[in-house]
Amino acid sequence: MTVLLILGPTAVGKTRVAAYVAEKAEAEIISADARTIFRDIAVGADRPPSEILSRIPHHLVGILPPEARYDAARFRADCERLVAEITARGKRVVIVGGSTLYIRALTRGLFPGPAADPQIRRELAGLPTEKLREELARVDPKSAEKIHPRDRVRMIRALEVFFLTGKPLSAHFGKEKPFPWPLVKIGLSCARAELYRRIEERVERMFQEGLVEEARRLWQMNLPPEAPILRTIGYRELFGYFRGEYDLKEAKRLIIRHTKDYARRQLAFFRAEKDVIWLDVTGKISEEVGEEILRVWRTYEPSLE
Repeated sequence: MTVLLILGPTAVGKTRVAAYVAEKAEAEIISADARTIFRDIAVGADRPPSEILSRIPHHLVGILPPEARYDAARFRADCERLVAEITARGKRVVIVGGSTLYIRALTRGLFPGPAADPQIRRELAGLPTEKLREELARVDPKSAEKIHPRDRVRMIRALEVFFLTGKPLSAHFGKEKPFPWPLVKIGLSCARAELYRRIEERVERMFQEGLVEEARRLWQMNLPPEAPILRTIGYRELFGYFRGEYDLKEAKRLIIRHTKDYARRQLAFFRAEKDVIWLDVTGKISEEVGEEILRVWRTYEPSLE
């Protein structure tokens, strides 16, 4: 049995499209979103609305406390467990999300590396980005060439692997374990102007749904500074507003700008993935896109009615 993987940039419409496809295919959904997995951040993570969650089984949504740490290796392990459980029930599986490292953990595999070390990560997180880059170039020049110079998460992981194993991360390339089920990879994209409009509309909706209040509750929880949730776009800009660094209008402007920047990085990342079937969703409603995806999936899954 194949597993459908729907990927694409933020705000392109993956959530409702995946819900439509899952309902038609009698499938369950696994979220590949690094923030949706946390509790208490329904608005900021743009969690699927309750009417979708009530109709279609979703996994890895709202299950961890805000202070928890979760990484691509745990996601991959959880995915393998969940796919086995779901298919054993006679259901199909749709994985949907835009977290690049989570998607890569499925499409390119993971090497059996060491678990995260909180102490090492705390020390590395305190270093400026340029210092991380210099250190990585010194101990693992091949990884330094591959990792974007502003991608702190991947630089920290590469350094962590080196400090824990004594070997550069690049030495483990080619030892990745492939995903046990064949993936049908569908990418969603749309015209840049429409994507930006969708992002602006989504940010406006999030503010109306209580993003500021949700961020303030998170701010008052005094989470440890290394908690990944604190890096979420939407919260970190509002934290600056709470600190008095700028007004609320500027916070909103920054959220929109940073979300557009993130969408561009996602697209660049996903375009480098092999065997992705790209669908242009410009001007289309969720049902139209869902039917296109079902037609593609049927070519790989003849039993899909």
